[in-house]
Amino acid sequence: MKTRKIFGIAVLSLGLIAGLNSCKSKEKVTTNSEVGTILENMPCEDAGRSDKKFFRASAMATSSDLSLAEEKALLNAKQRLVTLISSNTKSVTDRYVNEREFGDASEFEQKFENLTREVADETISNVVVACQKKSVLANGKYRGFVAVEVSKEDVLNGINNKISNNQKLQVDYDKAKFEEIFNQEMQKMAEERGF
Repeated sequence: MKTRKIFGIAVLSLGLIAGLNSCKSKEKVTTNSEVGTILENMPCEDAGRSDKKFFRASAMATSSDLSLAEEKALLNAKQRLVTLISSNTKSVTDRYVNEREFGDASEFEQKFENLTREVADETISNVVVACQKKSVLANGKYRGFVAVEVSKEDVLNGINNKISNNQKLQVDYDKAKFEEIFNQEMQKMAEERGF
């Protein structure tokens, strides 16, 4: 009889504790209407802004493993950097083709775009990590922040080297004109980003 009483009290106590905890969690959900905390300035964000001399990108990733969070952030930043370089060189190519007269402009443009895409992918080997930070969240997960950069000179040199190996493109390539347009696009990008 005594054990039944003790067992009954234990079950009743557990029920009360569970009931109180469930009330607490419901209270949290209803009183907290925010989805999350908005960060005004992400770590490494400023170091990930492009200017007229560098292509830059930043990223963040979360994982239960610190090194994986850092690797994911680095991979995301590199992907953003390739996209930025490709987008910029596409604008430069479009302007270059429009300002010059070619026999078959569409063929030149297509070959040149393929070449600049290759250069953007290869340029990733010259990437420099400009900023790297990490944090631990309340749930025990890790967050990695990173900013990467590559100089516009590395990109231009890559394009010039690829063109020097392609006789068909070399015929229609005016290095000085291309670099002038490239520098104008870099300046435009820097101004759009507040530099």
